[in-house]
Amino acid sequence: MNNNQKQARIVSGKGKNSKKQLSREKTVSQPKKPRPYPSKRSPNLLIQCFLYVLRIGVMGVGIGAIAGTTLTIINPQDILAAYTKASQLIKPSPEENKENKEEKPEKLTPKTSASVPVSKELTALQEKIQKIDAKYPNVKPQAWFIDLDNGAYVTYNGTQPIPAASTIKIPVLVAFFEEVDKGNIHLDQMLTMTKDVMVSGSGDMQYMGINKKFTALEVARKMIVISDNTATEMLVKQMGGKEVLNKRFKEWGMKNTEINNILPDLEGTNKTSSEDLSKLLARIERGDLISARSRDRLIDIMEGTRTRTLLPQGLEKQANIAHKTGDIGTIIGDAGIIDMPTGKRYIGAVFAERAYNDVAGRHLIQDISRTVYQHFKHYQPRPVPKPITKQVESQPQPEEKPAENNQTET
Repeated sequence: MNNNQKQARIVSGKGKNSKKQLSREKTVSQPKKPRPYPSKRSPNLLIQCFLYVLRIGVMGVGIGAIAGTTLTIINPQDILAAYTKASQLIKPSPEENKENKEEKPEKLTPKTSASVPVSKELTALQEKIQKIDAKYPNVKPQAWFIDLDNGAYVTYNGTQPIPAASTIKIPVLVAFFEEVDKGNIHLDQMLTMTKDVMVSGSGDMQYMGINKKFTALEVARKMIVISDNTATEMLVKQMGGKEVLNKRFKEWGMKNTEINNILPDLEGTNKTSSEDLSKLLARIERGDLISARSRDRLIDIMEGTRTRTLLPQGLEKQANIAHKTGDIGTIIGDAGIIDMPTGKRYIGAVFAERAYNDVAGRHLIQDISRTVYQHFKHYQPRPVPKPITKQVESQPQPEEKPAENNQTET
């Protein structure tokens, strides 16, 4: 087949693979042109600016409407107050910012005024005590009582200094709880009984051996409940000695109270007065000197006093007394806080100077206690109850008192 015939066959579409070959030839001979894209319209700048401003305006109107509605409903002052409160809650306290520091106990701020408010002197009651004194010519009494509801008081030689005997343990107990409130003594702190504090007289600690350990609270309780002299000397030593305590007594306003000798002080060199002890207890009762918690513990301890032959004998059975007695043979005394069934509360202290162990002294104190109680019951106004403004929480049960040996106080 000549060349002319081949060409004619190709043109006519005949021959093997003619279409494919023609396609290749077209592909080779005619390269593919890029597909043109449609041209974009040039945006109208003026229209776009107008639409943008319109959108901003619509949005501003909407936000303004919402804000106006909110402000009409909510008081701005309330918002500011809520914000301030939230800031205070979120703001950490200085204690929270301190790291690796032991938490300090709450500082207590009891009242420190040395004065006890008194009103009128009960001259009628004073005359009754004078008649009792006349019945016991061989006994020299002194007494000081105050009605806590109105400040009415009676005194009978009550400002004169007198040997304190074991009633000196009342201010020692107050000083103990003052040290507890300051954090200088802990109730569960262990105290060691050394030879220099072991003394004779009342109490059983002197028989328990040198280096015996007791908790501070146990020592304080023994000092009052069984009038333990060794316990008293342990606490006096722990608080810095008699000079430190005497200075504190004067700061409290106790003009006639001081420790001059170790117990049992049969010579009577340790001094006090009925007025000093009564006013001290009045200050404790109203919340001075020590915290409310320590006051409750102090009263609980004094309610456990074993010797009940003096002031308690003049009270009715329904009455309650927290007190401390003293007896060195020639001087006996008792001071305490008395709660009557009527709700009245009064405080008093009575001493009797007598011949050694003369029972007349005890009878005189009992008669004075009975006379004062009946006078406050029948002639003094009853306390006016105050309305309860909030629910009072249940009080914890008093601590269980440890078993003590019932011994005669000296």
